[in-house]
Amino acid sequence: MRPLPYMLLALTLGACAGPLPKPDPQQAWVDLYATAGYTLMANRLDDKRVNDGRYFQVSPGQHELEVRFQFEASGGGGGGGMDQMSEPLQITCHLRLRHDFAAGQHYRLEVRPLVTRAQGWLYDAQHRLLARAEVLRCQPF
Repeated sequence: MRPLPYMLLALTLGACAGPLPKPDPQQAWVDLYATAGYTLMANRLDDKRVNDGRYFQVSPGQHELEVRFQFEASGGGGGGGMDQMSEPLQITCHLRLRHDFAAGQHYRLEVRPLVTRAQGWLYDAQHRLLARAEVLRCQPF
């Protein structure tokens, strides 16, 4: 048995279980939202990896956010005939969002599956649509 994979899993889960920091009023806060059962994590901010994948906190101005979205999609057959159930596909999508953020504002990035792709939207605190995310790639994992 190799202890390294278990240690990495424990560290990853520990980082997700901790409380979120208090938002800095001099920066913009971006919550990430996906329906239960799906995984949505912050991946990059202005082409640099983020330390905590649960949110973005950014300085005022134009920024590029990249997220990773994972979900299950219905399998696409397998040549086994109608009586054979196909396994669901695990899909990972990377989405990019560019927006001009304002200090002290609270935003929400929502991502949902669309068959074997994804779609994402940025909303302000009043749930007004501000921007749509661009799908960079989606692939089975």
